[in-house]
Amino acid sequence: MVDLLSSFKRALHTNEIAERLGVDPSRYAKLQRLLEELSLEGSIVAFPGQRFSTSRQQVEARGAEHEGTLTVNPRGFGFVALGGAAEDVYISPEAMGGALHGDTVAVRVATRSRRGVEGEIVRVIKRRHVRVAGVLRRRGRSAWLEPDDGRVRGPIVIVPREPGGPLVPPDAEDGAAAVASIVRFPDLPDENPEGVIEAVLGAPGDPNVEVAKILMREGIEEEHAPEAIAEAEAFGGEVPAEALEGRTDLTHLPMPTIDPEDARDHDDAVWVIREENGFYRVWIAIADVSHYVRPGSALDKAALGRANSIYLPDRAIPMLPRALSSNLCSLLPGVIRLCLCVEVELDAAATVRSARVIEGYIRSIAKLTYPGVARALGFTPEPPRSPEAEALRNELQVMWDLARLLRGKRMRRGALDLDLPEAKVVLDPETGAPVDVQKRSHDPGVAKAYQLIEEMMLLANETCAQFVVDQSIPTVFRYHAPPDQAKLERFATMCGELGLAFDPEDATDPKRLSVFLKKLDAHPQKQVLHMLLLRAMKQAVYDVANVGHFGLASSAYLHFTSPIRRYPDITAHRAIRAVLRGESIDRSDAAIERLREAATTSSERERKAMEVEREVVDLHRALLMRSRLGDTFEGIVTAIVGTGVYVNIEDPFVDVLVRMESLGPDQYEIDDEGLRVIGRRSGDRIAIGDAMLVQIEDVAILRRAIYGRRLAGGAASDEAKPRRARREAADARPTRRVKTSKRTMPAKDTTSKSAKGSKSAKGSKSAKGSKSAKGGKSAKVRKKQR
Repeated sequence: MVDLLSSFKRALHTNEIAERLGVDPSRYAKLQRLLEELSLEGSIVAFPGQRFSTSRQQVEARGAEHEGTLTVNPRGFGFVALGGAAEDVYISPEAMGGALHGDTVAVRVATRSRRGVEGEIVRVIKRRHVRVAGVLRRRGRSAWLEPDDGRVRGPIVIVPREPGGPLVPPDAEDGAAAVASIVRFPDLPDENPEGVIEAVLGAPGDPNVEVAKILMREGIEEEHAPEAIAEAEAFGGEVPAEALEGRTDLTHLPMPTIDPEDARDHDDAVWVIREENGFYRVWIAIADVSHYVRPGSALDKAALGRANSIYLPDRAIPMLPRALSSNLCSLLPGVIRLCLCVEVELDAAATVRSARVIEGYIRSIAKLTYPGVARALGFTPEPPRSPEAEALRNELQVMWDLARLLRGKRMRRGALDLDLPEAKVVLDPETGAPVDVQKRSHDPGVAKAYQLIEEMMLLANETCAQFVVDQSIPTVFRYHAPPDQAKLERFATMCGELGLAFDPEDATDPKRLSVFLKKLDAHPQKQVLHMLLLRAMKQAVYDVANVGHFGLASSAYLHFTSPIRRYPDITAHRAIRAVLRGESIDRSDAAIERLREAATTSSERERKAMEVEREVVDLHRALLMRSRLGDTFEGIVTAIVGTGVYVNIEDPFVDVLVRMESLGPDQYEIDDEGLRVIGRRSGDRIAIGDAMLVQIEDVAILRRAIYGRRLAGGAASDEAKPRRARREAADARPTRRVKTSKRTMPAKDTTSKSAKGSKSAKGSKSAKGSKSAKGGKSAKVRKKQR
């Protein structure tokens, strides 16, 4: 193993290592664990993206070159992260060269000092960002952009897009929010980038302006290319009769869709019956997007370029043009729609007896919602009654009976069940400004309705994964690696502090880890512990190799159930349709490479979508808290970073950074485990999981950050309780706003530099992945694990 890695100057991906060593695909998981053990021992180095190279000791060698990602501190210095067990390399401002924050660089080791390994950047391998958001400044005939992100070298000198052209639009005002594209990167440490203005958006701090700035900075276009729109609209608004030829008529099955109230597309419909012998038969119909999105078409290029839909609090940015995503591919009630339908027979214990995939068409009977289904099944009395759901109560009960059995089997085999809340932003319909940020899915009864669909989607995904494995069809799988061992050690330390016995070795087996999670159900620190464990989990990715899914304890898993909003699902549909039609399967190296590129692109776009969705939610959190300066809340310490501690507040559902200097009259330092801060003089300890009373001091819109200071005292007083709880407790008594001095309520412009479902279940933990509009328990769990 080490000899193989030593023979290459570049890091090798796990799959390439397996191929070169002749490892059977069934043993990929064991190979992965072996690689991680070797990296923990220091024999090899683990890099991001499941890549490995030779040992860490080479980082110490003077003159050795390494590849990594540059992270710049606003004060000018930076670190190059080499990944895995390799130590980060410190880069002084003078050794930065022309590299910018986020670039992939080659770094040469120079020496070791008190800062650790030091080096200099010798070349930039890949630029991360071309577009930069910031504040436009104008003085006479000069213009420049002050980046919002203090880690980006600035100011960016604005140059004309064309020789002799204007620097900025004539009506662009000094101080406006703008986005620039860098056209000349610096060569030396003391040079600034040059760029051209892409757009001047308006006043910084305005919700619409800030969201537009995020999207433009990341190159996310809301409108599709004209060619893709034309192709989509050319299919018309209804399914023509000729498209039904050769397909199975499934219109005798009622098949309702079940989605959140605000769902924008409907790509799955379900039906379950219980037969006389107690067996179950389930049909899971998924929109046949592959019928419309053909390889090499403008639609295909557009879909791969986006790879997934993005869900924001006020709108969705669909992967496909709306003529398909909201109409022709959406399984709307009362109309014919094409589908690939997974039909599964299960015995009374929910063990699969037989399964097949049908190329057919359906006519959905109704568009149900999770709250309506939960009310019809008696899970909750809160939501209003849904006549359509009430009419299907008996059939829905059969679905729920099967879902419970499936969930029980999944938990027993070791699937992880992390319960973390997701933020729901409530906006003013007229202004678009946030009026509240709440926890999504408060009602446990509604959460059970999400689980019903979650289990059906997981069943379909696993059934299709096994189908393509049995047929040896190349496609894109969903891969989730075992947890990070170094982070598990930290988690074990936290458990020990709370009197919980946790062996990091248990986390290498999903079944043992699942047993441990069950022990946390009644623990008062359950949410914090789940959050820490989540941080030890690796990001699920797409890959052409089937190496299993740790979080689901599944030996074969892929995404099949959301082709309207995820490109990998389309690749799975194409592969299965080819088999169903008896077409030849392209197993050439070129075909595999195209799938590998699609998998890589989809993983990258998924991460970008997650980051954008999270940043937009954090933006709205910050905008909301501008009106709460001086208010006092009680929260729980959920993270400790170099600058302070993060405190999570329940209502509104926001995170507040309490900087070290705002913790109290002492100098606080992080302990060796990184689980607490300790006052140097007083010995005062603040640990993850502790309750803290905080007063909101400042909001930095451009940094999407909320700052607070710690208040002395024990349990929170009535004034410190969240606003909604105070209103309920006080009844008619008005909420008391905590008074503060001017010193604690700065009047500075908080937008200046000084100053974030799945169909839950179609993702919640997830089968369907990341549909923020489709609620569920946890966006983080959903997106990271599934």
